[in-house]
Amino acid sequence: MDKPYSLSLQGISDVPLAEIIAADTRFIKTLERQLGDGDSVVEVYEAWLEANENSATEVSASTWELAGRWPKAFQAAQQAGLKNFGESDAYFELHLERQSA
Repeated sequence: MDKPYSLSLQGISDVPLAEIIAADTRFIKTLERQLGDGDSVVEVYEAWLEANENSATEVSASTWELAGRWPKAFQAAQQAGLKNFGESDAYFELHLERQSA
């Protein structure tokens, strides 16, 4: 998959590669179902980062609105991605592959 972001599964070890790939796929499908294509995921994630790094008065209304979509979408993706791991400390980290213009 050629995406403008990548994932890393953290907090878990000794998991077969096939299970990690399946978890990544479930995470990505759920996240993109919630937010749109890869570029939309990056746009919403960057808005969330900006909103969390600045005060509400420093962030535009459109950025604030976009940022508000991130937590629910990311939580849904985490749940989908980790559904076969039972009780664990596992979680996904999202990494941007490119810098925004």
